[in-house]
Amino acid sequence: MGFAGLFFAGLAALLHVYIWVMESLTWTSARTRATFGITEDEALATKEMAFNQGFYNLFLAIVTVTGIVIGGIGYNYVGLALVFAGTGSMLAAALVLLISSPDKARAAITQGILPLIAIVLLVVGLVI
Repeated sequence: MGFAGLFFAGLAALLHVYIWVMESLTWTSARTRATFGITEDEALATKEMAFNQGFYNLFLAIVTVTGIVIGGIGYNYVGLALVFAGTGSMLAAALVLLISSPDKARAAITQGILPLIAIVLLVVGLVI
């Protein structure tokens, strides 16, 4: 269970790096605008906010990957703490999106499913 949980945590981190790219680097592109369902005017008006928000996603990915690496070199509990902090924050952000903007349920589920799977598998691995 532990390896599978770390695998899904790694996938969650990769997804959040991709979200960072879209929010911080390609926010006004046609493809990113289509992904987020916003107009060119909306993208231009929210560009600074999206840039900042994207970095939150990048930092969550960095915390998660750092935990995977630190756990991999033998500091298991420190690594797990970081993985839980990163994936837990990803999941919490997805829940905030779901509750505050129910019309964005698909995005919230996409953002939250990998961290949720990682957390469940890691908890099961710790209990067993």
